[in-house]
Amino acid sequence: MAVVNQYKFYGKYIDTAAAFTMFDDAGTLPLISETYIIKSFRVTNKSAVNAPTITIKNAGISILWATALSTGTSVELLSLPLVVEGATLLTATTVGDCSDGVTIGISYLNIKKEVTV
Repeated sequence: MAVVNQYKFYGKYIDTAAAFTMFDDAGTLPLISETYIIKSFRVTNKSAVNAPTITIKNAGISILWATALSTGTSVELLSLPLVVEGATLLTATTVGDCSDGVTIGISYLNIKKEVTV
């Protein structure tokens, strides 16, 4: 079994208040043989008026709870790396007016075990 490490970036644009599953834009969650180590989780509130809140959960456990996003600013949400194991959900939930746009940028290391037969 070989292990492949890939450094990647994931971006998400949000313009409605809702819950979103990260890394699932194509409808496929990270495979069981993958682990993500998130180094940076940056959120930008593009609005000059609205200040929505954001909640981040890893496998249903709150990592960040209802943190207000100041108008027209970017904030780094992590001070230490965050591990997301394969086939688990990393979700972001926004509450409040996001119509001017909130962007999420995640820099991470994808550790993927390749199964060879």
